[in-house]
Amino acid sequence: MKTTVKIIKLVNGDDIVTVLPTGDKQLPDNGPLIRLDKPLQIKYVPQMTPMGFRDYIALIRWTNYTMDKVVTIPKDKIMTITNASLEMSGSYGEIIKNYDNLDKPKRDENYHKKEFSPEENNKLNEIFKEFDDDDEDEPTIH
Repeated sequence: MKTTVKIIKLVNGDDIVTVLPTGDKQLPDNGPLIRLDKPLQIKYVPQMTPMGFRDYIALIRWTNYTMDKVVTIPKDKIMTITNASLEMSGSYGEIIKNYDNLDKPKRDENYHKKEFSPEENNKLNEIFKEFDDDDEDEPTIH
């Protein structure tokens, strides 16, 4: 049986590309939840070209901190479900072949949190104060 790749638009604006399990692998139609198989989030990365801006599309793991391949979400968080284009279906199919090996977020071990000294803090405040409007008493008209 051929699986149909879907694009799900969530109410928070995320676009998820996935396959919806069918039959006994899916939850009841009248229930409040739905299962997604190997969901990937579509990230739009702006790119400057000679013709202007265009979006580069990256597919990344949507649920990074779990080994679960099937994710359950509430149906009321879904705005739309559409069929993916042939190109998106092909990209999704290639990426999920290595779903278990997709990059997980890495912690930067070299990063150390540093608190500003009072002098550094004052200097930064002075710099930002320069950007403040001089006419704070006058209303801004748009």
